[in-house]
Amino acid sequence: MTNENQGTLNFNTIAQHGGQELDAVTHARAVPIYQTTSYGFESTDHAASLFQMQEEGYIYSRNANPTNRVLEKRLAELEGGVDAFAVSSGQSAITIALLTLAKVGDEIVATNALYGGTYTLFAETFKRFGVTVRFVDGTNFSEIADAINEKTKAIYTETIGNPGLQIADIQAISKIAHNHDLPLVVDSTFTTPYLQQPITFGADIVVHSTTKFIGGHGTSIGGIIVDAGKFDWANGNFPEFTTPLPALNHQSYLELNTESAFIAKARFDLGQNLGMTLSPFNGWLFIQGLESLPLRMKLHVENAKQIAAFLNEHEHVTWVNYPSLSENDQYELAKTYLPKGSGSIFTFGIKGGLETAKAFIQSVKLLSHVANVGDSKSLVIHPASTTHSRLSAEEQQMTGVTPEQIRISVGLEDVEDIKADIHQALIASRKTNLAGQG
Repeated sequence: MTNENQGTLNFNTIAQHGGQELDAVTHARAVPIYQTTSYGFESTDHAASLFQMQEEGYIYSRNANPTNRVLEKRLAELEGGVDAFAVSSGQSAITIALLTLAKVGDEIVATNALYGGTYTLFAETFKRFGVTVRFVDGTNFSEIADAINEKTKAIYTETIGNPGLQIADIQAISKIAHNHDLPLVVDSTFTTPYLQQPITFGADIVVHSTTKFIGGHGTSIGGIIVDAGKFDWANGNFPEFTTPLPALNHQSYLELNTESAFIAKARFDLGQNLGMTLSPFNGWLFIQGLESLPLRMKLHVENAKQIAAFLNEHEHVTWVNYPSLSENDQYELAKTYLPKGSGSIFTFGIKGGLETAKAFIQSVKLLSHVANVGDSKSLVIHPASTTHSRLSAEEQQMTGVTPEQIRISVGLEDVEDIKADIHQALIASRKTNLAGQG
């Protein structure tokens, strides 16, 4: 979307208007919810042309839906990509993105500071698809390069690791990927395009769990894949993009859509065949979320900075891991990749270890004990016993999880109320632990 007088529109404006053209019949100002399974064809030739991807249009809402297309176009524009594909969850987005690239016998290199569900997806589920994921230290560039071989199809990382909060040096990792003619896939759920646009640092594919900050209110599950449109799929490593197919009128995905061949293949191959469809109602809710995203993210970050600083001085806290704290070992990296702030999620260690951590969770009143982040409400969880509990002790350590660690997703409540609840829970958990020891 552009302004004819001033060029490309700014972020806040795109968040309101990107990807939308007024409904041709009603001229509805708000994006309509197209709650339909299917779409009429003008003729048999028109239907055939759509099925063979010779022209744009809608066939069946498992493939594409007009409401979801607004979400896709808007988020692609916010990320600086060429196109996007909205799916049923963040895990679906990761799965479709990587299995569009890798098949039986292929490999993926992934940094190890990952969300527990993603780690399990890679370590266990991908094996059932015949795809091997090699986990590496995301800060050790030699280790990343050494893990690449002739079977490797992509490198994967998170902008901010969950819950270790390791900031990915995307420029360095993308250079390694591109030196080996491989795409870099980045999960930007924690940052959203408001805090970081990974494509500007060299990422080729960006995925989000729209469930989190983009939705922003804990009401809907969804995910999205964004294509930068810059990777050379004809470099010899990806014949699936260059091989003509009878179903495409004997053309390849690259011939059909040179700039966004990846999204075309993801949508009409795995997306269509596995049916990981985003409900148009959820898509509509995510559009509402995007419209308020800039305002919400700004307050999320402001509150998180204050809470992190508060805990950093608290007598019952042993450590705080938030990259925007000046003493954090990632502070300089955060200034490069996250100049607007390091998000609203951070972790801290509570004095007393595992049992005190559990008691803290039981003692909060305002904060919600749930397995989610990015809500307008403040959320808290103990990763070692929940999100990362299926991992071994060694795997937990590798992903940045420790027994005394508590993860907080700071919400939009008054910051003094958040502080007060955390303080009373710290005092109560300390008393509980001491009583138990007595």
